[in-house]
Amino acid sequence: MSTLLSLRDVWVEYGDKIVIEKLDLDIHARSFVSVVGPSGAGKSSFLRLILGQEAPTRGTISLDGQPLVPECGPDRGVVFQRYSVFPHLSALRNVVLGMECAQAPFSARLFGSARRAAEEEAAEMLKAVGLGDSLHLYPAQMSGGMQQRLAIAQALVKRPRILLLDEPFGALDPGIRADMHLLIRRLWAEYALTIVMVTHDIREAFTLGTRVLAFDKRRHDPHAPHRFGATVVYDLALRERSDETAEKIKSITLDEIGNN
Repeated sequence: MSTLLSLRDVWVEYGDKIVIEKLDLDIHARSFVSVVGPSGAGKSSFLRLILGQEAPTRGTISLDGQPLVPECGPDRGVVFQRYSVFPHLSALRNVVLGMECAQAPFSARLFGSARRAAEEEAAEMLKAVGLGDSLHLYPAQMSGGMQQRLAIAQALVKRPRILLLDEPFGALDPGIRADMHLLIRRLWAEYALTIVMVTHDIREAFTLGTRVLAFDKRRHDPHAPHRFGATVVYDLALRERSDETAEKIKSITLDEIGNN
């Protein structure tokens, strides 16, 4: 597999607080990377770096060998735990709006044939995520699972290469969550996506990912806890694994990862 995203000696600091330190990492195209670790270990900061919402304090990030510009681009989509949908718009309008912002950034409106084409594409995307019969429903008329499917459609309609998921299924009940797992794996394959997903659910991380990264601090100083940042302390590829590795995966816990 080719390397899509590279981070070299990346640090994130807020004032005198170090959040991430000395992060060196390559992410391959079309991989599904699960990110786990305790609260405060820099997982969300890591996603913001990839999304372009913020730049590293030190170090470099490159996408396809080119410096990653610290701004959100159409090649990266994101889905959050809280449904990032517009309550006053129908499902179809929610998805079309994302296309309007991308294609007409100043007016955020499309007209004539361009608008019809956008609506057709939006309807196809909603069908792809299982909302083909819900085009004209509003978020308040949808279940939590439906709203998260809508958020995924919003992200994918702009055809990103990288999809970032920040605890996307944490608020869903187990049955709906299992359905969403099937959906995201299907979309990952069909759209040739590279996915980076933050989750607190270890089982989810190992079930969905082709690779699991655990973030935590290698060093702790009780007198200055803010002066040491997190980095990757555990990195496991999950495909073509041996039976011995599979047994290790079954027994692993967040505490074990955090102590590595």
